[in-house]
Amino acid sequence: MTKPAPVSTQTLTEQRVDTWLWAARFFKTRALASAAIEGGKITLNQQACKKSGKVVRVGDTLEIERGDTRWVIEITGLSKQRGAATLAQTLYSESPTARAERLKKAEQHHQERVQNPTRAKPDQHTRILLRALRRKPI
Repeated sequence: MTKPAPVSTQTLTEQRVDTWLWAARFFKTRALASAAIEGGKITLNQQACKKSGKVVRVGDTLEIERGDTRWVIEITGLSKQRGAATLAQTLYSESPTARAERLKKAEQHHQERVQNPTRAKPDQHTRILLRALRRKPI
């Protein structure tokens, strides 16, 4: 009977950028991370990152754009597998100025939504007024 192969306890020194973005929970799937990379939404050490196989190491800086949200982070850890959100947050540290800017933008967006709510369709009173406006005069 043969012994099972020992589990590798070797720590990672480098990792593919798409795998890291997935493990750090910036994207739900590696395919979405790859699409963002190829779309020019990811910058690695102030240089455009155009390939999913680009290698990241601890200490590298990433700029990630998703819609209106922009993160500027430094990689502090690597992980082969996707874990809990609290574990994923230990893989990076966010720049304090970028974090303050991101939170300020999010608050502004929230205030705009509160002041100008959008509805899927007009309410009953507005529909009555619209029908009255559409009627042709006699």
